[in-house]
Amino acid sequence: MGIYAELLQDVPLPRMARVKQTFPDDTLADIPLAIHQALQRPGTLDRILPGQRVALTVGSRGVNNLPLLVKSLVAGIKACGAEVFIIPAMGSHGGASAEGQKEMLLGLGIRPEVVGAEIVSSMEVTQVGVLPDGLPVYISSDALKADAIVLLNRIKPHTAFRGKIESGLVKMLTIGLGKQKGAEACHAHSFKHMARHIREMGILLLAKAPVVFGLGVVENAYDHTHSVTAIPRERLLEEEPEWLELAKKLMPSLPVSQLDVLIIDEIGKDISGDGMDPNITGRYPTPYAHGGPEVSKMALLDLTERSHGNANGVGTADLVAKRLVEKMRLEQTYPNALTSTVTGPVKIPLTLDTDFDVVRAAVKTCNALDLNKTRIIRLKNTLSLSEFWASEAIIEELTARGSAFETGELQDWQFNEQENLF
Repeated sequence: MGIYAELLQDVPLPRMARVKQTFPDDTLADIPLAIHQALQRPGTLDRILPGQRVALTVGSRGVNNLPLLVKSLVAGIKACGAEVFIIPAMGSHGGASAEGQKEMLLGLGIRPEVVGAEIVSSMEVTQVGVLPDGLPVYISSDALKADAIVLLNRIKPHTAFRGKIESGLVKMLTIGLGKQKGAEACHAHSFKHMARHIREMGILLLAKAPVVFGLGVVENAYDHTHSVTAIPRERLLEEEPEWLELAKKLMPSLPVSQLDVLIIDEIGKDISGDGMDPNITGRYPTPYAHGGPEVSKMALLDLTERSHGNANGVGTADLVAKRLVEKMRLEQTYPNALTSTVTGPVKIPLTLDTDFDVVRAAVKTCNALDLNKTRIIRLKNTLSLSEFWASEAIIEELTARGSAFETGELQDWQFNEQENLF
């Protein structure tokens, strides 16, 4: 028995029960039809001309129904007689390499035979201007050479800053299409100035690049497609904030404001840019964003396969399982830190051999007055808040609230022969 195993052997683990949480679930019944209807707006698809070569942006963030969204948008553009190609618009993700970014899209189901358009992946950019404070503004050279650019992205709150425009179409234009150099420039003065820089870069790029329109996607608390909107280029800066507010209202959340321990089974870039959404966990990589619960100790257990070894965000946790660290690929993870200038999220926390050790260590160090009554929630990931596990103390609290929650029977933690959680 190792020294830390001795220290953990008497740590009590409170019984847990499965909880089902209900959110409003308004969704689009027919996504292709909704996109077709959105594209009837003047100033969007009607500006695409026969014979034009159109660059369509697709990013690396978790977007539900992404292949269907891309396929539907590609079909609409092709119906105008134009040629469409897809550009990976993801800043420094994919290891900041052309092949890595293409592989990320393929892994998300964006395959030419599925969506009807080829992927053109390159890290080459062109500088198109300079901001008043000296920051250079870049855009993908392939996109700049196209006759038209169409932006596609989910609109939602950012994980590291607050502003009228956060994650969405304008960020896709300024950082996503800026590739590694553009992302690096936008992050150079820290997230403190990100909201201003995104807007200023957006204004400049909309004047210099052949952007025609953007298709914004908003998801509900279950990460189902709630709505789509087509926004003409001249309306992007004015209308995107309205859809951001809707996205904020629809976001799910944990049902408590304070936790002793938060256990997350998996993180990954396919879940959030920070591996898990800080808007859910309350653990942000910078001091320029806020919200979510107060969590004493957060522990992570595994890394998704679709993250391709990118463990960005791991450093916002307190404890981590060895199997996650073993899947971490530094060449995939470190470009995020070097580009964003935020190094904390790629640091490796206290690492323990098994889930059993991690859970007990989190409880031991959470500073609860009575470890037998520790307030614990265990999530699969931050995209899955409709079902989770909660400790007895939280179950008692939720039961007192009434019908918004369905709780199962309390039971002991279940670990397999390798002492990992089922």
